[in-house]
Amino acid sequence: MRSAGRAAVRERQAQLTPAGDAATAEAAKPVKQRDAFFDNAKYLAIVLVAMGHAWEPLRGDSRAAAALYIAVYTFHMPAFIVISGYFSRSFDASPGRIRRLVTGIAVPYVLFEVAYTFFKRWAGDDSTYPISLLDPWYLTWFLIALFLWRLTTPLWKVVRWPLPLALAIAALASISPDIGDDLDLQRVLQFLPFFVLGLLLKPEHFQLVRRREVRLLAVPVFAGALAVAYWAAPRMNAAWFYRRDSAQELAAPGWAGAVMTLALFGCSVVLVACFFAWVPRRRMWFTALGTGTLYGYLLHGFLAQGSRLWDWYEPSWVHQPLGEITVTLVATAVITVLCTPPVQRIFRFAMEPKMEWAFKQDAVDIARAK
Repeated sequence: MRSAGRAAVRERQAQLTPAGDAATAEAAKPVKQRDAFFDNAKYLAIVLVAMGHAWEPLRGDSRAAAALYIAVYTFHMPAFIVISGYFSRSFDASPGRIRRLVTGIAVPYVLFEVAYTFFKRWAGDDSTYPISLLDPWYLTWFLIALFLWRLTTPLWKVVRWPLPLALAIAALASISPDIGDDLDLQRVLQFLPFFVLGLLLKPEHFQLVRRREVRLLAVPVFAGALAVAYWAAPRMNAAWFYRRDSAQELAAPGWAGAVMTLALFGCSVVLVACFFAWVPRRRMWFTALGTGTLYGYLLHGFLAQGSRLWDWYEPSWVHQPLGEITVTLVATAVITVLCTPPVQRIFRFAMEPKMEWAFKQDAVDIARAK
């Protein structure tokens, strides 16, 4: 009797939800919660980006700052790019995803490229600095790179050996000085393997680096990396880590570009794994800030550039140990504030514009509206 009653209830509920009402069925699904691990990783990575920019003017006077700079630059952007690739696995060039690609990446690229140009004209007193959407300035290279990487996602899903192919492309780019500066293609191509690596990763791979033995092993690995960076600081050109030039442009033989591409990729992957091993898995006070890292990334560029243009590093005390610690703490505080929800609400018009007026409404959107 009870079974028959429950069956009748289910039948009446099924009648109240027509099979064709896809929008209602979709709304009835439970909302998938965000993984705190990835939000924590994005926040910590963007803090390291801000620290690296803050340490850059200190490298000439402090070997320790130069070593930290090299160590952080080995893995902080690769970590960001790996995460970007991991969350691009579902990109299929469908109309909805193309719209989000345009509104979430292409439009912010245009707006911030123009904004940076006017900022440079004003703060740097350079009224002739041109607006060029083909020549990304400072931080906007990441947006154009992410745009191009994501567009190529379907290709990496069908080729047989995606990562070796991406590494070969990166190595060839590193020995090709004729590529030029348009769209910062050197960085797009040389950082490409990290995006492809992210596309290939699965949740179980991140579970592996969360194991206790990996977290313990990460301690001596990072210590060794810092020791090597301290040794290399006065001997190595840090521009290798930017991946924006070919080997010839760095006054090195062509073959060195291919060797450095593979060597730096290996070092970066190891340190990225160690970084992920230390990222907390539970919700922290900064977890919610992980959703606003792109805001912090682009907005802190104005202060990072302004600090150089306005000679904030001129006082001698800034180049002393206490000054270096102060600079680090200020950079951490600034990037944290720029990732907060109030800042996101203020700048959402530029970072996440809806722009319904610019796109045709597809059949799925019409069905959901009904």
